[in-house]
Amino acid sequence: MRVLDAPARSRLIPVPRRLAWPSVGVVIATRNRPNLLRRAIESVCLQDYPGPLRVVVVFDRTEPDWGLACSGDRPVLVMENWRTPGGAGSRNCGIIATDDCALVAFCHDDDTWSGTKLTAQVSAMRASRGALFATCAIEIEYDGRRTARLAGTSEVDIDELTGAQARLPRSSGFVVRRDALLTDSTAGGIGLIAEDAPGSRQEDWDLLLRAARLRPIMHVDAPLVRVLWGRDSIAPLDPAAQVSALRWMMARHPEFGGCRSAAASLYGEIACWEAASGNRAAAWSWARAALRRDWREKLALFAVAAAAGVVHTDWLWARIAPSP
Repeated sequence: MRVLDAPARSRLIPVPRRLAWPSVGVVIATRNRPNLLRRAIESVCLQDYPGPLRVVVVFDRTEPDWGLACSGDRPVLVMENWRTPGGAGSRNCGIIATDDCALVAFCHDDDTWSGTKLTAQVSAMRASRGALFATCAIEIEYDGRRTARLAGTSEVDIDELTGAQARLPRSSGFVVRRDALLTDSTAGGIGLIAEDAPGSRQEDWDLLLRAARLRPIMHVDAPLVRVLWGRDSIAPLDPAAQVSALRWMMARHPEFGGCRSAAASLYGEIACWEAASGNRAAAWSWARAALRRDWREKLALFAVAAAAGVVHTDWLWARIAPSP
């Protein structure tokens, strides 16, 4: 793992000498969720953040609502996705459009922010010299109940992001230095969101890992993002796409191969998706690879049980599908 030395980091992301709050551009990618979108925009516009704040709403494969440009006290830019269709291309459009902002934040069109979110996260970044990235905890609203998901830490490093059963921060909690996003990783930056992720999956995990290679990610362990979990909360689960996306992650991040527990977890998850789609031979192969690295890996054992017909596929789905 290559970590930039302090002089290189300071050349890339200079620490501001002034105490003024940096400008923030908030990117909201959306598709066919007009009512939830307005709720998300309102929560962003009501931030108590004392610095300049603007909102960029990017419509993906749907007709833009140009009237949103007049929907609040904060400036709102409405635009169409002109890059690769999907969430990654849409957010990259927004990143590029925030050309006068020092920081970029993301919000899902079905999430809302606490009024103190940006102030808390930017304060954490300002308190850590050279910080490039910040995340926060979330609160899930489901079936009339709210449950906070905390990380128990103030920093997220690459070991935590590749560890077995890593719980990843939600991208609605990402705040990132814009110049780091616009600087390719080969030149010492993070780079834009990957638009070639199979099925538009795992690109947020990929972004977190690329950022953590440079610096630990600052984390505000308070539920500053509320996630409305429901029927439309996740994309339809296609096992083949899940397998492709996980293998794509393996190819991009050698850190998984260097940690036996991380490799076992990843191989076990692939084995489960292969078993869920009925590919028993592939499930056996990936499960064996996982168990060679850690014989206690539960996902691999689940995949073996499903491939052998000991448990039903529905039982397996309940354990690998995202849940609130």
